This record gives sequence, structure tokens and C-alpha cells, in this order.
Amino acid sequence: MGITNGPNHVDEGTNAPGPGGTSVTQKSLCSVSETDSGHVTTADDLCRINVCGELYITTFKCLNKYPQTLLGSSERDKYFCPDLNCYYFNRNRACFESIILFYQTGNEYPPLNADLDLWEEEKEFFRITTHNEFAISVEDSEIESCSVFCSGSGSLRSKKKAVHDFLKNPRSSKIATVWHSIDIVFICTSIAFLIMETDPNLKKHFTDRHDDYYNIIYGVNAFVISFFTIDLVLRFLTWPTFFSFWKNIFNILDILSILPFYVGLIADLTGDPPPIETTTDPLTGAPVHEADKRYVVLRVCRIFRIIRIFKFVRHSQDLILIVRVVIHAKKELGLLVILLGIFTITFGSIMYYVEHEVNAQFESIMQGCWWSIVTITTVGYGEVVPATPGGKFVGSVVLTIGIVFLALPMTIIVSKFSSVYEKEKGGDD
Repeated sequence: MGITNGPNHVDEGTNAPGPGGTSVTQKSLCSVSETDSGHVTTADDLCRINVCGELYITTFKCLNKYPQTLLGSSERDKYFCPDLNCYYFNRNRACFESIILFYQTGNEYPPLNADLDLWEEEKEFFRITTHNEFAISVEDSEIESCSVFCSGSGSLRSKKKAVHDFLKNPRSSKIATVWHSIDIVFICTSIAFLIMETDPNLKKHFTDRHDDYYNIIYGVNAFVISFFTIDLVLRFLTWPTFFSFWKNIFNILDILSILPFYVGLIADLTGDPPPIETTTDPLTGAPVHEADKRYVVLRVCRIFRIIRIFKFVRHSQDLILIVRVVIHAKKELGLLVILLGIFTITFGSIMYYVEHEVNAQFESIMQGCWWSIVTITTVGYGEVVPATPGGKFVGSVVLTIGIVFLALPMTIIVSKFSSVYEKEKGGDD
């Protein structure tokens, strides 16, 4: 939001001359309450802060509410640069937006695209603390708003924020570290059960209710799922907004990962009615009774247990960063997929029409497309090969195109990936 008063009016996103005539980005960080509360904001009320070329504009009143912090005390004056006519800090820009957000809200919002250790270092440098009793009010209206925040709905909000930080940031407290460590151990346990359940020698321990180890394994699995459920429910109750919770892909994955257990529990509670007629299991092809069709649904649903491995991503900032980079590079990746699809269908169709009359391996265009994609990606399984001279010529062309196909787009993707990664990492300039 831009400042609408004063001679040095600056809107967010505008550029101003920096040292040596260079351009620096300016961001206005004044809230509505600071500019529309009846007080006319002048140039003398504004505080200009330059963080590695990024210019932030806020008010001294906003900063002075927290005198125990660096920006709220007179110590900030030693960072004032007369040549730039602003305060200059050679600090992390991604973290500083969260730093300035603390002054506006009184709450800590760690940046999602920065390392947690780096965030702790920045907080220590600016002497940021989330204890609201350190805040002092400048006007009576601010005292009233502060009292409302510290009691009633404000207190509930702060408690929800504390629980949310506890679940999200393992470094927020020692208990949070223990909680996240237990979560990682349970994820490993759940994945180990998933793998061992498919072993012929161990499968009976997971499926045979008369087995000596069945109750122990089922109890451990139920306890692990209960932990995942409690974690998910707490996240849902403390998430900032209802709709943003469902927009987070990790929350959806968490729901899908525990869904098979509860589906199986419901199936067990419904009992075993007598069989009616025999059908075929779509997964294994084995005969199954009509009354047991619900177990076919259960088997399909249990595939979602594989999703539990993605819960590891939530515990790694680097993995989250990789996901963000992939999202930013979706156009380049989309181009790669489109080109792959065009070449696959084109050469798969050509190979079918060249080979299908004399080569039974190319019995359809789908089989030709399978050969085409395996050849373009230079995998070359060798179970489907051309037999005619024309087919071999097409195969050599596809091999050559595959090398070029992998070289040119990947260069663009790697370049984009590197630039976005550096930007998301928010490293010091």
C-alpha cells in the first residue's frame, strides 16, 4: 500500500535511484491504521530502510513500539547512510520482510523460503522477540487495541498462532523439536510396515488375525495413525484460514495418507455378510465374492499409504524449496512435456504404419508410442525393436532427435531452475 501524503510519496513497486545511478526497488510497508487514523503522514514520519538494494518504507511510529529491538532503538542510527539518505543493512532480504512484518503485527511469521537457522540469525541481529509485553503504545487508541489483542479473541488468536508455530517450526521450542522428531520416527515406522507387509514371509503378521504378532503390529500402526491424525487436526484448527488449509498440498497429502486406515476400520466394523456371486479383482485378477467388493475398494485406497513418504518433505526446508522451484519452472517443464508428447505420438504412429504388417511387436499405435518414448529418452529396454529397413531408419532418426531433445530443453530448464533457486533461497547479495 502506497503512502498518499507527503512530498516523498512512494508507491509499492516503484524504482528510485540508488548509488551510482542504479535502480533499487521500493516497498511501502505502512499499514492502513498508520496512514488513515487521522494523522497526516509527512516525509519526516517515514523511515527508509535499504536491505541489499531493496528499499523498504515504513514509519518511525511503527518501529518505536518495540524499543528493545534494533530498529526500534537509537542504535539504528549507526546504520544510517547520509549518501543514500536511508538506513542500510547488508542482511537477508527474504527474512527482512518477516522482520518488518513483526513490527506491524507483533507476531512472528518465519519466511517459508529461507533456512530456519538463517531466520534465527536475522532475529538475533535485529533483536526480535515475540513477547508482546515489550511493545509500547504511542497513542491511547493503540493501548486499547493492544489490550483487546492480549485478551479475549486476541488471546485465542495468539494461542492458535503459538500452536501453529509449534507444529510448523521444529526450532520454536524444545518440545516442538521432540514432536517433529517423533513425527519423523513414525513416518519411518509407517513406511517400514508398508514395505514389510508385501513380503511373503512377513505378510501373515499383518493380515492373519490369529497370528501372534498381529495385535502388536496393528496396535503400533493404530498408534502411529492416531499421532498423524492429532497432528492433522491441530493443523486444521490452528491454520490461518479455512480455505488456505485446503490449498496447501501437504495437508491434502496428509489426509490421503491416513485415509486407508480409517476406510479399513470401517470395513472391519461392517461385518462379513455371506457371499453372493463371484467377480474379478481389478488389481490382481483373482476371483472375489460380490459381498467382498468393499475390500477391492479398500485395496485401491491402501495405495494412498505410499503418500506417507511425502510427509518427509514437510520436515526439510531444502525439499520445500525444491518444490517451489519446480512450481516456478512449470512453464519450462510444460514445454518439455509437450515436446515429448508430440514426438512420441508422431514417431509412434510412423513406426506402427511402417512395422505392423511384418512385425507383431507393433500391434497398435499405443505399442509404437511406448517404443517411441523409450527410445527418445534413450532408455532402450530392447523388448520392442524394429525389423524392417524402414523401421530401423525411423529408429535411428528418433535416437538422434532424442539426444537433441534432451540437450536443448534441459539447458533452458537448468538455467531457469538455477535462477529461481537463487531467488527463492534469498541469499545475501
